[in-house]
Amino acid sequence: MLKVKWVAGAAMLVCAGALVACEGAAEEAPTGAGTPSGVVESTPSAAPPSTAAPSSSPPGVSDPVLSGKREVTIVRVQASESGVSLDNSALVEADDDSGRQLFVPTPLGGGKYLIKAYGKRDNHPASDEPACWQELNRGGAQALTVEGAVCDANNPRQRFTITAKGEGAYAISRESAFLQFSPSRGLILEELGDGPLLSTFRFVDNGPARRPAGG
Repeated sequence: MLKVKWVAGAAMLVCAGALVACEGAAEEAPTGAGTPSGVVESTPSAAPPSTAAPSSSPPGVSDPVLSGKREVTIVRVQASESGVSLDNSALVEADDDSGRQLFVPTPLGGGKYLIKAYGKRDNHPASDEPACWQELNRGGAQALTVEGAVCDANNPRQRFTITAKGEGAYAISRESAFLQFSPSRGLILEELGDGPLLSTFRFVDNGPARRPAGG
């Protein structure tokens, strides 16, 4: 509510509206005016600027599980019960709690991610020190797979692409080789060629990323 202040016995009126002229503080408002005498009508003030907190995700990253600030489990959409695990330095699917099954996809820009793997939350320094996904066997005779290695964002073999495929599912790839499940070889990186993408993955939020043991 606006307060009317009287100074030296004269009413000082604030005139609202571009078409109404203020003739003097002592004049009486015309009979029949919509606003009672002595009341000042004000125009609505502009809405205050938004105070909502900005998104905590880096530019270009809309899903919080890809922000580098959340730990996730990774589950293949086409799998019934198994989850992805980095076990004995090999990326596999496990139906128990063996290996490292908590991951932090950390954005590097351009859709590329460093995928850090952590052990259980057991307060053991080794569990809190991450290992990172790294491509193995490119150009070799064996199947192209993923191993665990000391994290190095400058190593191109640790730069994976994560692409949304709708309904919360993602494809994971390194260059043109996609992470796929083979009944005979398990999780491998495979060039699709003209073949379909048969394996997609969901990232299930497991809470804030922990601070690595090394700081």
